[in-house]
Amino acid sequence: MHLSSLPSPHGIGSMGEPARRFADFLKQAGQSYWQLLPVCPTSYGDSPYQSFSTYAGNPYFIDLDELEEEGYLKREEYEKTDWECEPDKINYGALYEKRYPVLKKAAERFRADSPGDYETFCRGNARWLDDYACFMALKDAHGGAPWYNWEPPLRNREEQALKEAAARYGDQIEFWKICQYLFFRQWKALREYVNGRGIRIIGDLPIYVSLDSVDVWAHPELFQLDENKVPREVSGCPPDGFSADGQLWGNPLFDWEYMAGDGYSWWADRIGYLCRVYDVLRIDHFRGFDSYYAIPYGRKDAREGRWREGPGIELFRAVEEKIGRQPIIAEDLGYLTDSVRKLLADSGFPGMKVMEFAFDSRDGSGSEYLPHNFIRHCVAYTGTHDNDTILGWASAVSPEDFRRAAAYLRLTREEGYHWGMMRALWASVADLTIIQAQDLLGLGSEARMNTPSTVGTNWLWRALPGSFTEELAGRLRHEMEIYERL
Repeated sequence: MHLSSLPSPHGIGSMGEPARRFADFLKQAGQSYWQLLPVCPTSYGDSPYQSFSTYAGNPYFIDLDELEEEGYLKREEYEKTDWECEPDKINYGALYEKRYPVLKKAAERFRADSPGDYETFCRGNARWLDDYACFMALKDAHGGAPWYNWEPPLRNREEQALKEAAARYGDQIEFWKICQYLFFRQWKALREYVNGRGIRIIGDLPIYVSLDSVDVWAHPELFQLDENKVPREVSGCPPDGFSADGQLWGNPLFDWEYMAGDGYSWWADRIGYLCRVYDVLRIDHFRGFDSYYAIPYGRKDAREGRWREGPGIELFRAVEEKIGRQPIIAEDLGYLTDSVRKLLADSGFPGMKVMEFAFDSRDGSGSEYLPHNFIRHCVAYTGTHDNDTILGWASAVSPEDFRRAAAYLRLTREEGYHWGMMRALWASVADLTIIQAQDLLGLGSEARMNTPSTVGTNWLWRALPGSFTEELAGRLRHEMEIYERL
């Protein structure tokens, strides 16, 4: 259940009362984990996996009511704003146009009387915050244009150009720093509230970063770019039974040889930082550390890509040596080879099992996702944010595949197919099971979070107010008691 999907009167879920109410529901329902998508700022396609920054928090999640309670906003400055969205859908365009002017009003009052720990926050996070705030201010100054279209002195981060930008855009740079302070202050309060109810937060680390990000602008040496800072190849997945053209993600690829030269310090910093932000960290596209699919830059699909060797277990050994053993979940989905399986075993991380895959004849690896083949040391899902909801899947899968699933899971229309599949998950030996909030609510494809390789209709779903009822919490808790998962 991502923060964006929480019910809220202000266009998108927030870290305030909406998140605390959901944490209360989870406690009442006997749950012990809450998994989120990346909480970083969204960029192209509104995807949390395409962000302007690896480290920053999304200003959209800052709770406006809490800013009003602290005196940084007046209620009339935001309460009657038309966020131009349906109750169960986010309008990111309206958020982009209307949320930042509200936050700028709060920032003006904040600057007039900033709390004592603000400077401490800025100093403590300077290694990423200074570049991020400058990057965002320059993006605004260039009408949102990507950094690689800026004038050469700024594109290439020439020292004099950056000094002049810092002087010229000082107020804007300060605004973006204030937003991060406000985000992480609210995040700290929310995490303490959630943890206080016996619930741990599972966060998400996307393997790749966006080309139009401060990460690439500030550290181009970490990526496979040519002399003009243009990617030679980009990320994606090859064609398979689900997509004849494959998936073209378009992220720049890492220069693994360069990273190995300094002991993968960038990865140690990144993983260590996010392990402090969350209680548990899921690493997305884990198989990309074994070998990764590289597509020539400029192609329109992923057909012409090829596999290249990744850093393997040496990266994780180097990271563990620097920051110690961390609670990590490996997203080991996709095209799996023996070397990927060995990497997972060598890492010691639990992998993922997705039950929807078990009954889809388009995927030849279905049997390992059948519950009777699960191992204890895994995290099992009915589906992930990249899959359809259970009811959406049931209506779209082939009749033969559905008959096989219905027979195996003993699904009945009267109870609801989603309850039958969720129950089979809870009955498995998997140490940890995660279900999508949409499946708990029994929603169809209209509530699907993401359809890979599509743009414009993803990441929009929000739960309606009143969806997470005491009755639903009681039913879920009863299931936890039956399967000894309390």
